[in-house]
Parts: sequence; structure tokens; C-alpha cells
Amino acid sequence: MTPKTFLRVPLLLCVSFVALGCANGMFYQPSRVILETPMQQNLQYERVFFPSLDGTRLSGWFLPAAGKPIGTVIHFHGNAQNMSAHYAYARWMVPEGFNVFVFDYRGYGQSEGKPGRRGIYKDCVAAIRYVRSRKDMDPDKIVLFGQSLGGALALAVMGEEKPAGVRAVASDSAFYSYRTLARDKMSRMFLLSLFRWPLSFFVVTNGHSPGPVIGKISPVPVLLIHGTEDAVVPYGHGKRLFEAAREPKTFLRVFAGRHTDALTRFGDLYKKELVSFFTQALTEPAAGQAPPGP
Repeated sequence: MTPKTFLRVPLLLCVSFVALGCANGMFYQPSRVILETPMQQNLQYERVFFPSLDGTRLSGWFLPAAGKPIGTVIHFHGNAQNMSAHYAYARWMVPEGFNVFVFDYRGYGQSEGKPGRRGIYKDCVAAIRYVRSRKDMDPDKIVLFGQSLGGALALAVMGEEKPAGVRAVASDSAFYSYRTLARDKMSRMFLLSLFRWPLSFFVVTNGHSPGPVIGKISPVPVLLIHGTEDAVVPYGHGKRLFEAAREPKTFLRVFAGRHTDALTRFGDLYKKELVSFFTQALTEPAAGQAPPGP
């Protein structure tokens, strides 16, 4: 081994460890601290526990609709904290006539285990199966709504699993793939940027990424939302996802919108769009089914 090669080995190892740490922190930032419950917003809710596909015990909240439900929204939250910090993005749909189910991935909130790609994917599939198993709701009138990491998860699960009963999926600020997002992040750090292409293959796998499978969701309708000024998941990810998706598909560009801004800064507009999208999907014949005869 030459002196130059000898020096390169520890440098590459060092860079790899730094990149791996950055990648893990980028995708999973869990917290066990419960910040708020629906009770504090005077919302009726049921605290539930259910098993993931591998038996890991997961936590969730079921919020019944005000009045007769149109259907049930399953919310997939972002990568930080836990559902108590994110459920406000979905609770407003309760008075709009939707049941809302929010849950925590493994390692988040009161869910057992440690976060990881394969395990969290299993958790998402299990959440859909749990909701469909409930006797107090229609198992064939379910829609998925995910944001950031949750948006990527919702799209990946729909593309790979094609779960029964799911009539539509909406994704806000999702990334195209784990590898492309890691590459984007590494490009902002001088040392990592020099090696971002080889490192993106070495430290980040692309399994369960939404980009390669979003086209398989059709004929279930897809709604994509993305802000043009998103500094967390660049706008280009949303555009690539839309290009890869097949009809029926809708893209809502949030002008001057930052990460997951659509339902906060621009809530009046995009909440109406989301309600309209879900209501149409739940009240029309399911994708692939013929309308009822006269």
C-alpha cells in the first residue's frame, strides 16, 4: 500500500461515517415527549395500540368524524418528534366529515422499537390494515395523507402494496428517493460534497423509495403538493414525482411555499383542495370499478 493510498483509506472511512450519521439524522429524528393530545383541543379521540407486521407495538389516535363520516384519513407524519407535533395537520378534517387516524412509527412517541427504513415501512402497512379491521368504519373508504417523510412513505406503500380499500393518496413535500435526497444534503457540506455520488450509493440504500413505484399507484388518484421555496426537500423532487406518476394525478405548486407550508401559511386554499380531492375519491366509484347501473 502506497503512502497516498494509506492516507486515503482513513479519510474515506471518516467521510463515510460522517455521511452515514448525517443520513440517519436526516431521515429519523424521533422524540418520546408528547406535546399535546386531542383532548386539549376538545376533540373526541381514542388512544389505541396495534402491532406492526413484525409484532412491534405501535401507538395511534383515532379521531371520529363530526357527523356521518365521508371516509377515513390515515395521516403519515414527518421525520421529527412524534404524532403529537404533527396531528394538527390532519385534525382539522374531523369537522369536515372525515375520521382521522394518526400513528407513530417505531421509536417515536409511545411506539416501541427503534426507527429504521424496513421497520417503518412495515409500520405503515400495519396502520392501514389496522384501520381496515375496525368495525366502526367502512374499510373501503380510506385515503392516505403524508407529509415530508410521511408523504414518501404513503406513496411507497401505495405503489408497492396496492392496499385494498384505499381510494386516494395525497403527499405534501415528499422526496423522490432516499438516495437523491441524501445527495442533495451532502452537496451542501464541502467535505461530503466531494464524494456525494459514491457515498450516496455506499451509505444510503434506495429501498422503499416513492419515485421508482409511484407510477404503479394508478388508477388510484394521486395528489402531490410542493412548495417552490422548499429548502428541506427541494421543489425538484415534487416535479420528478409528478413526472413519474401516471394518471389520474394532480400537482399543486405552492408559490413561495416552504417545507409543508401548504396547510399553514396557505391553509385556506390548500385545505379546500385537499377536502375536494378526498371527497371526490370517496364518493365516486372506486378506481377500476364500473359505476352502478340505473
